[in-house]
Amino acid sequence: MPVRIIGCGNLDRGDDAAGVMVARRLRVLGIDADEQSGESVSLMDSWQGFETVIVVDALCSDHAPGEVRIWDACASPLPKAALQCSTHALGLYEAVELARTLDRLPDKLLIYGIEGKQFAPGARPSAEVEKAVESVAQHIVELLQGLCCKNSVNESVLD
Repeated sequence: MPVRIIGCGNLDRGDDAAGVMVARRLRVLGIDADEQSGESVSLMDSWQGFETVIVVDALCSDHAPGEVRIWDACASPLPKAALQCSTHALGLYEAVELARTLDRLPDKLLIYGIEGKQFAPGARPSAEVEKAVESVAQHIVELLQGLCCKNSVNESVLD
């Protein structure tokens, strides 16, 4: 089953680097993963032709730094408020909802969101996000190993 993994973010904006850090960690583990800035059109183009897509990005909501939330974007609309920390006018939330409207979603689209706390230019990722990056990478490895499983994820929190 073709799978595309996309890590979104900006390495120069603290915790916004979370998705890119996960993609890099997965590549160290021998798993192909792309890096994207999170711009809507590029995201939609990058998942075309794939049955299953996993996107990892930073969140900026009222949850604890380093908390990981997972959504099945094909099952229901995404929570707009949690995904509004993009440095672009149109980011991950807009990409998913536009793709939904245009009938361009992949068969399965999982969104992993890592809650951040610092997004200032030049900041380093927080310790909480660095720990979450490793956790998410391991979770994705396990998910890929058992991808044949038909369990549906609407929203969950990764411990």
